[in-house]
Amino acid sequence: MSDVPRQSPELAVALLYDGENAPRITAKGKGALAEKILEQARRHQVPLEEDPELAAILSQIPLGDEIPESLYRAIAEVIAFAYLVSGKRPPGFNRPRD
Repeated sequence: MSDVPRQSPELAVALLYDGENAPRITAKGKGALAEKILEQARRHQVPLEEDPELAAILSQIPLGDEIPESLYRAIAEVIAFAYLVSGKRPPGFNRPRD
């Protein structure tokens, strides 16, 4: 492991996905505000995905707006990642039988 201090993020974007509607942008910010967003996510054990390019695209969407259909696949991958690392399953998910 390295003792290199964690670099402050340039940009952070938070999404809310309720399982029924398209995900919405709930927070976004640069510099110190980005660090506060990430701090809150860590405090509430929200899985984090580091993708600066996707964050830059998402940061252009107004707060409260749903993501556009053109980003559904990319965000679906992020949501799948979040479920995987948190050990949770989406509502209605049934594990395949062996």
